Amino acid sequence: MRDPAVTAAAPRGGHGRSKNSLGALPLLAVVTVAFGIPAVTLLVGAFTVRDPATRVSSIGTANLSRSLQGAYLNALLSSVRLSAVVAVVAAILGTFLAQAVITSRFTALREAVLTFSGVLANFGGVPLAFIWIATLGNSGVLTTALGLGPGTLYNFWGLALVYLYFSVPLMVLVVTPALDGLRPQWREAAQNSGATTWQFWRHVGIPVLTPALLGGVVLLFGGAFAAYATAAAMVGSTVPLVTLQIADALTGDVLIGYENIALALSLDMIVIALLVMAVYLPLQRRSSRWLR
Repeated sequence: MRDPAVTAAAPRGGHGRSKNSLGALPLLAVVTVAFGIPAVTLLVGAFTVRDPATRVSSIGTANLSRSLQGAYLNALLSSVRLSAVVAVVAAILGTFLAQAVITSRFTALREAVLTFSGVLANFGGVPLAFIWIATLGNSGVLTTALGLGPGTLYNFWGLALVYLYFSVPLMVLVVTPALDGLRPQWREAAQNSGATTWQFWRHVGIPVLTPALLGGVVLLFGGAFAAYATAAAMVGSTVPLVTLQIADALTGDVLIGYENIALALSLDMIVIALLVMAVYLPLQRRSSRWLR
């Protein structure tokens, strides 16, 4: 005979799951409106081709083919290269800075650095471009004081330097909790076993931190890859970037028959982001076994 308590609990459990499902409906609605509809619109538009002569629309891959040729391809590759440089350099600098703060004996210093990093990680756009133009622009303070030549800031490496301004603090925020998670017992056990500091980091510290480091690199890559306002205000068309090409296409600076090229470029960006995530996730699963 079935236990009455179990029989009575079953409807309540199902009712609870029903309530949880209803509670998720607002979130699902927001995701559908904010991500689903734009994604479908982008996908349909990227594959919609309009004939310049007849103005008749059809489904095809002409927009995607055009987005991978000439200036569009150059801008896409330049964005990937810029994002990769910023992500790797910021990850290295941010990790060392976070480690220095974690090992510091001054609690106030740690709190100040983390607070400052939180502010700088969200500082970008036109104000950031203005600050750097006033500092290293053609008539900037440091440009004049150090006698630097014009155009010091308005190139690929100048833009990478500006992106590091908010990428390094972001990496500090990402990797600090992971550094806090390194247990002192692990270092003590390594020392008792005769391991050097380098051996501890090679065999224990770095494998444990790998998921956080990879996640930080992916996050920094995405932030630099999608940045627009800072580059638009600072370099304009001097440095070819896919976000600037999309902006030009959306403002009407396109030829007849290229109306949906911006959507095709946006789809290219999504594909690159998915490829980066596809590389990151398997490595993250493998590295996370250290934390179990």
